[in-house]
Amino acid sequence: MKISDFQTKDVINIVDGRKLGQVSDLELDLRQGRIDAIVVPSYTKFFGLFGGNGTDMVIPWRNIVKIGTDVVLVRVDDAKTYRVEEEEQAAR
Repeated sequence: MKISDFQTKDVINIVDGRKLGQVSDLELDLRQGRIDAIVVPSYTKFFGLFGGNGTDMVIPWRNIVKIGTDVVLVRVDDAKTYRVEEEEQAAR
């Protein structure tokens, strides 16, 4: 599967049925040859305009339940389940 194939899929949280967005990027482990996480932009306002925070939600591969034709189903129980790239960079 190509990265561009992922980018056309909606990401749905099976815990609450909420659409989280679409896959914008993947985190890869090149040494192991595997995908570590999917990256979904999170916008709090209207399409990221008018004050959206623009941070990215990084969902670990272990939280992906199913990859379908049109959607990626994930399990995100709470804010601790995913990392926000901005917080990760601040820790470095």
